[in-house]
This record gives sequence, structure tokens and C-alpha cells, in this order.
Amino acid sequence: MTNKPLTYKDAGVDIDAGNELIERIKPLVQRTQRPEVLAGLGGFGGMFAIPPDRYREPVLISGTDGVGTKLMLAQYLSRHDTIGIDLVAMCVNDVLVQGAEPLFFLDYFACGKLDKDVATAVIGGIAEGCIQAGAALIGGETAEMPDMYSDGDYDLAGFTVGAVERDQLIDGSRISSGDAIIGLASSGPHSNGYSLIRKVLERAPNAEIEGCPASELLLTPTKIYVKPILSLMQSTTIKGLAHITGGGITENIPRVLQGAIDAEIDTSSWLRGPVFDWLAKIGGITIAEMRRTFNCGVGMLVIVDANNADTAIRQLNESGESAWQIGRIVDADPATSRAVRYI
Repeated sequence: MTNKPLTYKDAGVDIDAGNELIERIKPLVQRTQRPEVLAGLGGFGGMFAIPPDRYREPVLISGTDGVGTKLMLAQYLSRHDTIGIDLVAMCVNDVLVQGAEPLFFLDYFACGKLDKDVATAVIGGIAEGCIQAGAALIGGETAEMPDMYSDGDYDLAGFTVGAVERDQLIDGSRISSGDAIIGLASSGPHSNGYSLIRKVLERAPNAEIEGCPASELLLTPTKIYVKPILSLMQSTTIKGLAHITGGGITENIPRVLQGAIDAEIDTSSWLRGPVFDWLAKIGGITIAEMRRTFNCGVGMLVIVDANNADTAIRQLNESGESAWQIGRIVDADPATSRAVRYI
């Protein structure tokens, strides 16, 4: 008996489909390019030259993340065009917290069987996120692994590198009692808490929130705060930033505080929004659990001197954000340093 010669395609990996995908996404990638990019797709590594006349003493800040089980909701609804924005946002918002401008981005797309239409839609979203962040998409990896993932499943990871002048690093060391905390509105749950969100959806799979299917509304992509924050840095001294991701306000503000200070948050200063009200009601989720799982309507916090708060809020609102003073920094007892007090 003669065994038929095996090919990679027999094993479930289609090299030709991968090559076709690269050709499809080249125009998408091209839209994100910056002058510092030295090579296009196809090389073994993306190349980016830091302009010598732009930085005196640049510090590179890197970040990596995914979008968690929000992917499962996107796959369930067959909506793949915005999940890439989430991927970029989760990475660039993180490096932004230390004052860095995102320079470039790379992605990793893994699947069981490559669907060129789905992959193109996902990478189109990644390109859109890069445009919103001002970062160049300089490379990535597509991995087809039929024994690892079921058909129709895919996973995403993202990687970004940003730069900031050493003397402009935002590390929280200048935060002091009396400083103002400014909140920037989120666009929804962003990309956190979706394991719990999917449990809530199981209780009301056909629910609507203000006339929109809840499942569709919950796919709203994560807000990217890069451009308004970088602009604010040019006119106002930002003492601290906190990206409100997993852990909510409760666990993310303490990450940027140093010394015997607390953050006092006025919960009456904003409405958390219908999505979060619906999640709390249908899921029977307590206030404490909501606050340490979701952003509850606040995606980024900016800490400035109290004298600069009004000007900063005005500039952020003029840039298209919804910003307001959400609280202040207060003295703390040593036993409660770097805690969040809700009032």
C-alpha cells in the first residue's frame, strides 16, 4: 500500500490563504504608516527609526495585552470589525499612562482555520485603532493551528512601544494631597469583565438597552485616549494617569499613588450609564463588585494640580472627550495609604 504524500494543507494549514491575506491587508497597514517606518510587510521584523532631532533622552515604554473573552461575544455575533480597535486601545492606553506616545504596534492573530474575510475585518479594526492612536502597524503574525483552535475560533494579542522624554515621565511621584482627579468617560465596559458580562447575558440573551440589543451595545470598542492626553501634556503638568481596566477604579488608582495619600472619589459626580445599570440589575451585582470589576463609566483618570483642573477639563472637553472632576487626593492614615475612598 502506497501512502499519499502529505502536504501542509492536508494538515489544515493553507499557506496560499495566508499569502492572500497579506496582500489584502497591505492597504490597511499602509494607512497607519509614519515617516519613521523603514520597511513594509514581509520582513522578519518591523523597523522603526527614532528621529534623532525629536528626543533628547528618550525612554521606551512597551505594553502588551489582549481583549479577553470579549472575543467570544464578537465571534458569537459574527462582528469582527471593531475587536481590533479594542486590542490596540488596551495596549496604547497603558503606555500612555506613563506619558509615552505610542510609536508602533504589532499583532498576533491565531486561529484554527484561516478565514480570510474574518481576518481581514479583524486587522482592519487593528489598523483603525492604530490610526486613532497615531501608531504605525509595522508587523504581526498569523498562526493557523487546527489542532489548537476549533474552526471559527481565533485569539488576539497586541504589542506596542512608545517613547517619552525622561524628564517628562509620568510616574506619580509628584502627586500630593489636594490635587484634583479628572475623569474621562468610557465608551462602555471596554475590554474588561466579559466573563461576568457573558454570564449576565445568559440570563437575558435577547435583552435590549435603550432600544439597542444588549449584546450589540456590549461590543462598543474601547476608547483610545492617546491624542487628547498627549495634547494636554503640552499645556498642563499631568502628575498622574490611571487607565481604568480590570479591577476598576478601586484597584487602578492605587497603582499610581505613592506615600501616605488616598484618592477620594465623589460617586455623585457622574452617572455610570445604562449599560452598567443593566448589568448590575440583571446580574444582581453589588456596588462593591461593580466597582472592582468594571470601569463603571470612567475609562481614564488624570491627576493635576487643583489650580489647573478647570483649564484641563475645558481642553479635554474641547478635544471631544467628556471630562469632569471626579475627586481629589487626600491625606491618609498609614494603615490606609494609597486606598480609594468613595463618598
